[in-house]
Amino acid sequence: MHKIPVTVVTGFLGAGKTTLVRHLLQNNQGRRIAVLVNEFGEVGIDGEILRDCQVCDEDQTPNRNILELANGCLCCTVQEEFLPTMQELLKRREEIDCIVIETSGLALPKPLVKAFRWPEIRTGATVDGVVTVVDCEALAQGQMVGDLEALEAQRQADDSLEHETPIEELFEDQLACADLVLLTKSDVLDLETRHRTRSWLQAQVPSGVKVVPCHHGEVSPEVLLGFNAAVEDHLESRPSHHDHEEDHDHDETINSICVELDQSFDPQALVTQLKTLVQEQEIYRIKGFVSVPEKAMRLVLQGVGQRFDHFYDRPWQPEERRKTRLVFIGNGLQADRIHQAIAA
Repeated sequence: MHKIPVTVVTGFLGAGKTTLVRHLLQNNQGRRIAVLVNEFGEVGIDGEILRDCQVCDEDQTPNRNILELANGCLCCTVQEEFLPTMQELLKRREEIDCIVIETSGLALPKPLVKAFRWPEIRTGATVDGVVTVVDCEALAQGQMVGDLEALEAQRQADDSLEHETPIEELFEDQLACADLVLLTKSDVLDLETRHRTRSWLQAQVPSGVKVVPCHHGEVSPEVLLGFNAAVEDHLESRPSHHDHEEDHDHDETINSICVELDQSFDPQALVTQLKTLVQEQEIYRIKGFVSVPEKAMRLVLQGVGQRFDHFYDRPWQPEERRKTRLVFIGNGLQADRIHQAIAA
């Protein structure tokens, strides 16, 4: 029986992975795509956004082909959740053309790919390719990875440089494992900055890996799918900072906080409030749904640093309770402080 090709979509928090997957589902060109969403947080914000893109057949249950692994990052939970989920998908291999796995922004891609060597999966699925999504605007500003010129100078001076933060190591591991790098949010930069950032990034990826600009996740399926890389069979050519470790540990101070409120908010006032909160606490990412006064539509809100985006995705359902649900991902976050700040 044929092996199902699996595309792994990785990238840092807020880079645009969910937008990319959503566009792929809406423009599947007849492909039957199963999606595994790996959500870091108590509320499955990304999974619900994908389910609401309304690309499933009417006679299917909404979440039949969109599966969510909600307990931490996927590379830490493969034994508990990933294996049984994949085994269930493999039972339906004749109904599925390909699988897309959207990893958590904190997940290392290589441990996930290694899981495809397990006997229970190896005969039924193969990692067709790894796509790494990078936020061009954040990269140009030195966010998360440090100053571009300084980082480049350090790496040129010392090839064996030990990076100080897990985030920098994660960024390098995501690039080293990639078959394709998508550079998002480059349209907000001037031409010179865009070119400089892309050139720097191209120098960091393995030889032959292309860096492709991507606007709002609008990438053809022919670009994202069909690498035929069988990544699990060639992991030795994709070095990782964690290759010599039996297991890896994430920074224990990185956590997620879920705030759920029955009250409604004016979008601009809420964004102003959240920007102040980001300045006061080390918050990496904010995402969720917002109830807006006198609006029949639900507002999707996503923020990274001081940059926030929001849009109305669908009407509130008659049986659905209107409420505001936000997930905060950051360093040492305290639930009571965040809840009080938002509810004030």
